[in-house]
Amino acid sequence: MVRALSGAPFGEAAEAAVVALAIGGDRCAFTELVRRRQSWLRNLLRRLCHDPALADDLAQQVFLRAWRSLPTLKSIGAFPAWLRRLAINAWLAHLRAAAPATVPADAAEPTAPILMPAGGEQIDLDRALAQLSRDERLCVVLAYGEGMSHGEISAATALPLGTVKSHVRRGTLRLRTLLDAYQPHEGRAHAG
Repeated sequence: MVRALSGAPFGEAAEAAVVALAIGGDRCAFTELVRRRQSWLRNLLRRLCHDPALADDLAQQVFLRAWRSLPTLKSIGAFPAWLRRLAINAWLAHLRAAAPATVPADAAEPTAPILMPAGGEQIDLDRALAQLSRDERLCVVLAYGEGMSHGEISAATALPLGTVKSHVRRGTLRLRTLLDAYQPHEGRAHAG
């Protein structure tokens, strides 16, 4: 198969085909996978760490690790879940490395009021997520943002299943409380 030197014209090629080429060492195919998955991966990491620069650094580390480890991928169809697992591991490794110099893993950031953005009812979910403990945020983002089951989260994070369930429940309740200001209430008096 002959390809243009300026980059592989993958267009609408199925991801499985692109993954198969990348596993075989095709750099253009891997570049296409990065192009297709980088926004999703960076957004996942941004929700976890609440720091865009750190999320971008971690995403770059994940893609580098993915390129090096791609030949070990057992199933072509498992690529998205495998990449997500690499991202979770990178985030957890960052937390372990930063733990002595930062706040404890279960400490939440100070609670500050969440203000309604002027001109609309846009929910500032990222700010609310930042007020959860790191473990709660991790479990909530994986459960609701990534659609992972409690068992999958437990396996991916090495947290006990009961702990994952507790983090998801506590985090969800805390988010509801934090975001309650965004819910329309009958008869609520508005200042202004």
